[in-house]
Amino acid sequence: MTDITFCEKKSRFRYKAAAVIIEEGALAFMTNPNEDYFYPLGGAVQLGETSEEAILREIKEETGQDYEIDRLLFIHENFFQQSSGKLAGLNCHEISFYYLMKSKGQQFPSFSAAETVEWIPLDRMDEYQAYPNFLAKLVSTQPTGIKRVITKDEKHTILSL
Repeated sequence: MTDITFCEKKSRFRYKAAAVIIEEGALAFMTNPNEDYFYPLGGAVQLGETSEEAILREIKEETGQDYEIDRLLFIHENFFQQSSGKLAGLNCHEISFYYLMKSKGQQFPSFSAAETVEWIPLDRMDEYQAYPNFLAKLVSTQPTGIKRVITKDEKHTILSL
């Protein structure tokens, strides 16, 4: 299958699905040896795949775990630039569907050496370079309904749908 990602000149678009997994008061993030920050589990939606199918596939690929979706938590339209790594110099535009996953009651260990799972306590999120940086605040408010978040010029606008 083909990821729904494309580049045009100095711009990159990506349609992705991401997981919000909370176990024992901590939020699951991923990291890898090439990055100095943490990011949510998930990845690109593939052609012919729903965002729900994508997140279940991505969780299994990245962690070896089977999770169930609780509900769609928010949609994030993110405009950003990265100064390092494989996206350096690109104007990035991502649309991400963030799904709250049903808790299993315990944290799981890393599954792969390429990417590792890091459990970041919700009450200590401000001590970590984790993106999106509004995630802990949004999750801790236990929002009802689906939120739409727009991030442009590092400013977040949170709207209700």
